[in-house]
Amino acid sequence: MTYHGATPKRSRFKLIGDIIAELKKVTWLTRREAAYLTFLVLVVAVVVGIILGSADLGFYEIVQNFFLGQ
Repeated sequence: MTYHGATPKRSRFKLIGDIIAELKKVTWLTRREAAYLTFLVLVVAVVVGIILGSADLGFYEIVQNFFLGQ
């Protein structure tokens, strides 16, 4: 008994049709929701960048003052 484990070959055009059918089922965001969420991601990224930048600057100052004696 041989077991190949592969599914029977399907047409590539059938696969594309299945993909299009699935994409039609997706609930897409409205333009307003997409704009709001994009803005929210940018704000969070800037805030986290400022926090991490401040922490980095603080650690830099600690290393400069205590470990390197400058």
